[in-house]
Amino acid sequence: MESRATKIHAKSNGKVIISAIPGHFATQHSHVNYCIDMTKVKSQMSMAKAAAQLIAEAFINTPIDTIITLERTKMVGAFLASALSTAGINVNRDMNVISPEVTNDMLVLRDNLAPYVWGKRVLILSATATTGLTAKSTVAGIRYYGGEPVGVACVFGGDFEIEGVPVVKLINVDDVPAYASYSPNLCPLCQAGKKIDALINSYGYSKI
Repeated sequence: MESRATKIHAKSNGKVIISAIPGHFATQHSHVNYCIDMTKVKSQMSMAKAAAQLIAEAFINTPIDTIITLERTKMVGAFLASALSTAGINVNRDMNVISPEVTNDMLVLRDNLAPYVWGKRVLILSATATTGLTAKSTVAGIRYYGGEPVGVACVFGGDFEIEGVPVVKLINVDDVPAYASYSPNLCPLCQAGKKIDALINSYGYSKI
C-alpha cells in the first residue's frame, strides 16, 4: 500500500510534506479515496517546527493564551507556542498547550484543564480537518467552557468555514488530485464492491 504513496508539499514551505495513498479507507466520519499519512509532521522535529512556523505566520497578530492540540499534534503545538511568543502581538506571552479529550466529537475538559480555557483566547490545532465536524464541535466546546475560539489551524484541510473563526490550512484537499470523501452509506467504492484497504484514525492506519 505504501508503494502507491505520493508526496504532497505545502505550497508555502516545501519542507512540510504529507503522503497521500490512494485506495478505499474508512475514518470515523466518512469513507475516503486517499489515506493521508502525516506521521512525519507529527513525529519529526524539523518538519513539526516548519509546520508550526507556517501556522504562526497566519496568527502573528492574533492574541492567543491557549493552544488546544488534537490528533497527536502536541509537538507541533509546542513549536507553535514558541514561534508565536517570539514575534508579533504574543511576544513573551507564556502560552498553554493542552490536549484534552474529544469523545463522540465533543470536547471534554477535566477540572484540571478547564482553567486553561475559561476566559482564555484559544487556538485549535489539528492534523486533519476535511469535513470540519470535529473542528466545529471543538469551537462549540470552547465556548461552552467559557473560552473564546480565535482560530482553527490544520495541516490538511477541506473547504469548510466556521462563522467568526478564521480557518488556516497548510495543504488543501484540492492539492491531492481527485480526493473525495463520502458518507459511509453513500460511498460509491462500497457500492462498486471495492473492499476497504485500511481503517484510519489519528494514530495512523491499520490494514484490513
